[in-house]
Amino acid sequence: MVVTLALGLRALTMLGFRPGRIYWYDTYTYLQLAYELTPREDLNPNGYPFLLRLLMPFHSIPVVVGVQHAMGLGVGVMIYALLRRKGVPAWGAAAAAVPVLFDTSFLRLEHAVLGDTLFVFLLVAATVLLSWSSAPPLWAGATAGVFLAWAALTRTVGLPIFLVALGWLAVRRVGWRPLVVTALAGALPLLSYAAWYQAEYGRFKLVGGDGAALWARVMTFADCDVIKPPPAEAPLCPNGTWRDAAEGYYWAPEASLNRMPGGRKENDSLARSFAVHAVLAQPLDYLRTVAGDVSLAFHWTPADHPMRMSGPLSLWGGVAAPAVPDWARSYLRRYAPGVTGEYEAVQPYAGFLQAFQNPSYLRGPFLGVILLLGAAGLRRKDVLLPWGTAVVLLVLPVAVLDFDHRYVLPVVPFACLAAALAVSARFRAG
Repeated sequence: MVVTLALGLRALTMLGFRPGRIYWYDTYTYLQLAYELTPREDLNPNGYPFLLRLLMPFHSIPVVVGVQHAMGLGVGVMIYALLRRKGVPAWGAAAAAVPVLFDTSFLRLEHAVLGDTLFVFLLVAATVLLSWSSAPPLWAGATAGVFLAWAALTRTVGLPIFLVALGWLAVRRVGWRPLVVTALAGALPLLSYAAWYQAEYGRFKLVGGDGAALWARVMTFADCDVIKPPPAEAPLCPNGTWRDAAEGYYWAPEASLNRMPGGRKENDSLARSFAVHAVLAQPLDYLRTVAGDVSLAFHWTPADHPMRMSGPLSLWGGVAAPAVPDWARSYLRRYAPGVTGEYEAVQPYAGFLQAFQNPSYLRGPFLGVILLLGAAGLRRKDVLLPWGTAVVLLVLPVAVLDFDHRYVLPVVPFACLAAALAVSARFRAG
């Protein structure tokens, strides 16, 4: 029944808002990379463009978002299946899948040409494969390793999750073969991609811009009178530019990094060095800033962060295509002829979804409770992987750049998995 209702909700979404959400500038960049097959120089690698490339023969945005809706449904089914495998009652397993299946924020991401749904699907699939049995068979470890690598190439925050998964396998003492097979299956795609990146840009890494991102993070508290940076880094000190969120400094043309010759691309290593010096000189300020931004995930009403932006709830309604350069529109026209970047609300389906959206999202305090329930069961080894993944996904994006409601959503399925396992174990023990 739960899966049927979730499937119906996704069918209504496909009928009610057509063809799918196109974002400037992320969607257009993904489409460009899908055609050109060049590694992305900054921010996230090409994991999502690889999927778009696979779907390119259809030349259809509805096909893309339809596949993503199927992935979203699959995430809920995998959560339910794994929990039932671990002995969680059917009602508890279904309850753990409800936030992923019915939260409007997940529907929004599934219905947008963005990589978030793919990222969540790959991580959950890898977790299920590794957790299904006490000692995962070699094929499961190999497949999980590939999925974890693909996730890391979709969003770089997936790379630490790969390391968390390997550490968890070691703690469980599953034997050296599953551990080595998983490690190799994940490492080979990552090393191959890094070699590709080096061939294009001369640096053996997955993506650029990580130094600039960390520099933007420290701009919210950096005091050069305390840091005393080396002369080469002094031009990166705050220059009076003010943004109400760390990510704003990354993009602001008047920010000190972007005013240097070569901008953030040519000065990424220098920016990283400045940021490390700032963190070492002001560790309490850094921890206070990160903790403050992480706390935004637990507000009852989603915080406006940055102040100029609303929370994650606005999903349904006709959206005009933004003014974008001709080069960007040309890739959209090639990928999906006839699509302009606007999407249309179609009644009566849209009216139902507009009424459904306000009550149908996971409030921040509830997410906090779910995380605490999972933490109470950390003595169980099968809780460690999903709970550790949830915490890394919650904290790391904030620690290296900024908070975003969109980045909190991948936390939810893993927090729910950990909580359901912990609560079920407590009831059986009691």
